[in-house]
Amino acid sequence: MTEETIQDGKTMALIAYFTIIGSVIAIIMNSDKKNPFTAFHAKQGLGLNLTYMIVGYFVSSFDNFSISIGFWIAMGVLFMYGIYSAITTTCKEVPLLGPLYQKLFSTIA
Repeated sequence: MTEETIQDGKTMALIAYFTIIGSVIAIIMNSDKKNPFTAFHAKQGLGLNLTYMIVGYFVSSFDNFSISIGFWIAMGVLFMYGIYSAITTTCKEVPLLGPLYQKLFSTIA
């Protein structure tokens, strides 16, 4: 990827990490431009947001503060890693789940 491509997609890459709506907006906005930097981070953001919602649903059923706080910290670290990767204009996959997200959402963006 060229520096120009990365700079063009940096804003949408950051938006992809902020809520599921941000991920969908990044994917839709990138459908015309086909920016690979934005596509990479949109897949990571979508995967993290879906994981947060699905796993969060099950974690909430435990009704235990220790489990909940552990989940929030783990997800917060993963989100911060993705956001940091987008800000520093690198394409680093989120630890543990990043390769899975790239494979699952390979047809998106």
